[in-house]
Parts: sequence; structure tokens; C-alpha cells
Amino acid sequence: MIKEYIAENRQRFLDELFDLLRIPSISADGAFKDDVVKAAEFIREKLLAAGADKVEVVPTAGHPIVYGEKIIDSSLPTVLVYGHYDVQPAVPLELWDSPPFEPVIRKTEIHPDGAIFARGSCDDKGQVYMHVKAFEYMMKTNKLACNVKFMIEGEEEVGSPNLATFCIENKEKLKADVVLISDTSMIANDIPSIDSGLRGLSYVEVEVTGPNRDLHSGVYGGAVANPINILAKMIASMHDENNHITIPGFYDAVQVLSDAERAELNKAPFDLEAYKKDLNIDDVWGEKGFNTLERTGIRPTLDCNGIWGGYTGEGSKTVLPSKAFAKISMRLVPNQDSHTITDLFKKHFESIAPQGVKVEVRPHHGGEPVVTPIDSPAYLAAEKAMETSFGKKPIPTRGGGSIPIVALFEKELGLKSVLFGFGLDSDALHSPNEHYGVFNYLKGIETIPYFFENFAKMHK
Repeated sequence: MIKEYIAENRQRFLDELFDLLRIPSISADGAFKDDVVKAAEFIREKLLAAGADKVEVVPTAGHPIVYGEKIIDSSLPTVLVYGHYDVQPAVPLELWDSPPFEPVIRKTEIHPDGAIFARGSCDDKGQVYMHVKAFEYMMKTNKLACNVKFMIEGEEEVGSPNLATFCIENKEKLKADVVLISDTSMIANDIPSIDSGLRGLSYVEVEVTGPNRDLHSGVYGGAVANPINILAKMIASMHDENNHITIPGFYDAVQVLSDAERAELNKAPFDLEAYKKDLNIDDVWGEKGFNTLERTGIRPTLDCNGIWGGYTGEGSKTVLPSKAFAKISMRLVPNQDSHTITDLFKKHFESIAPQGVKVEVRPHHGGEPVVTPIDSPAYLAAEKAMETSFGKKPIPTRGGGSIPIVALFEKELGLKSVLFGFGLDSDALHSPNEHYGVFNYLKGIETIPYFFENFAKMHK
């Protein structure tokens, strides 16, 4: 029945999404503040039209949050749908093949049925709007099997600075049994997958200071510590010969996956030669004893993201610099705490500095790792939903990146999340020519009602 409903309303579903995509709701640029509000009002109107109650555009210290709900029976489980209607800036505009806020459908090799090219088409307006239309279907056909609440924010692309406050102040309103999020991707259109975990993050900046001024490298070189040389050695010492991180205590809380879990993770198709060719590298690099999928999904890392100091202009200037700097990120896995890891890094980095320099470590930001057990009722409900609509069981994957709000929901609301994304990594998120497959958009609308049906049965 859902397929028939989609077929009958296909053009309307696309037209409505196009109307939303035409709104340049860029949260990072104050010039688009009114457009952000306009997008929030659009979501509010469509939720009301679909059958939600108490839909409101809630002001925050920044951009508003759209909240709505439909409580059909207090004895049934409640699903909290989270998403965002704000988008990344579209610059540089000259790299777009069509205007970023004038959506068009074009066929591609990966999307032979056509893809919607527009800023926000995949991240996250297209994926949010799947939930609005799936909700519409469930209401019109009397198939809504769970209570549902919607929390759609307008600041995800700028770090969700006001979402924690909203959650803390509205814990009673946001009571639910699971958070359903469609802001991630699948392996491929014929290989469905569900992210069962995300890495956390600790991000720091370090400063190494030597002499009180830049010095002549001939007069002082060899007699005074060079901060760039020292910093390079310090960073290099953070890994041993097996690419194992050398910070004492760094691995103490690392969650080690079982052989069965690793085997399930490695069911994801992966072509190492294609991977190397795409990056134009001769070989991969990483922690000994783990393959590429495991290194990017279930193991913690430490990487230098930037390093600078001394003279970097045109030509030569023979100086021994006074200072050297680096930005360093650490991706964390379940059970690691970002604050603990930041403290461990700071203590270790300061301890390995020679006496000829002074070191300062400045924490920037972080986020906690999360994991959804693949035997939880919520995950199994999503798995079965995808198996029904795609005709094959989805593969559990671990995302290498970080989505701090998932840990926020767990901390402040006590809720696990299901990362129910339908995009593809190739959809150019945050880049020119962002797009979202028509197949993916409609398949999401088809699959979401199955999740509600399954979750109502499995959540006891």
C-alpha cells in the first residue's frame, strides 16, 4: 500500500521538497536569518498538514527549533524524530552546474533514475522531509503504530549551540523511547546499511615556544632549541612502530569488538585497490592488526591537522623561529571520554617537551563516541524495515566521523539513536553540486513506516 501511495503522490512529494530547497536557510550567515525562519515555518506548516498536533516554532538564542508531536496512545512507544533544516553555505557558486537554490533533477551514473541537485537536498532537507511524508502516509491510512515527536533544528551546520539548552529545558516534552535520525548514508543503493556507531572527538591546538624572538639561524642554529624541530619530534613520538598511540592510558577505556562483531562489520564491500587509486596512494597506513574499515570505524586515532611556524613566504629567510604551532585531532571510540582524553594528551605532551622550550595545549572542542547495539529492539526494527523495502538485510557499519548531538541525546535525554540514513557518500555533501537520489528520497518514505510498525511490535 505504501508503494501505491508514493506512486500516486510522487510528483507532489518532489514539488514540496523543491519548495523547501528553494529557501536558502544558511545558518552560518546572518544575511539569511529570515530565510532560516522561513524554512522553519515551512516545516511547521507541512507537519500540521500531515496531521501533527502542537507544532510550534520555538525561539532559541540563535535559530529556532520546530517541535511537533502526535500522541495516539500513551501505552505505545514514542519515537523522537530529529533532523535539521539549515544548510551549509553554497559558495563557491561558480563551481555549481546549476544554481544551488534552484533544484533540478539530472541523471547520473550512480543515480540513473535521477538525482535532485540543490544545496541541502541530502543534508538534511531531503532526509528530513522523508519523515514528514512518511508521517503523512501513516496518518492518512491510520497506520501510525507509535507515538511520534519531531524536533527539527536550524543550527546543526553551526554546531547546534542551543540544542543542549532546549533538551535540558524540555526533558518532559521530549520523553521518548528512541531517537530516529536520517542524516547519514548507506553503502550503495543496492547495498543498504545502518550506522551502528560513530567516533567521538578531542581537538586541541598546541604551541611550542623557544627563544623570545626569531633568531638568525646561522648565529644561533645548533645552540638554541628550534620550536619547529622540537614540535615535529614531539608529534612523531605520538605513534610507535606499529602506529599505536603512545599516550599513557589512551587505550584504557577502548571498547574492543568481538570477533563476531568485526566479522559483521567486514561484510561491507570494500575494494582496497579502488580505494588507493581514488586517493592516488601506493598503500594504506594505520594501526597494525586492523584493516582499513576497522581503522576508520572501530579504532581511535591521532592526527596532525595542521602545522606552522617560522617563515613560510616566498623566497628564503634564514630564521630560527620563536614559536611553532599545530592542530591535532583524536577520533575516539565507545567508552572513551573526550575530556579524559584531552587531559591525557595535555599531560603527556607537556611531559615530553625538552627543557629548552615551553608548551601550551589549548583544547578547542570535542564530542563523545556512541554505539547502538545491533541486537537492540530499535536497531532490529530498522534492520527489518530496510530488509522489507530493499529486499536484503542491511549491513551494520561504523561511521568514522562524529555527530556530537547523538551523545547529547544519550546524556541529556537518556535515549539511544538509530542512524537511519538514505544518502550516499558520493552525494557531495557540503560541496558544490550536492545532490540526493530520487530513488533514495522515495525509498526513505517507503521504509520509515515499516520502522514504526516493527518498533511497536519489538518494544515491549
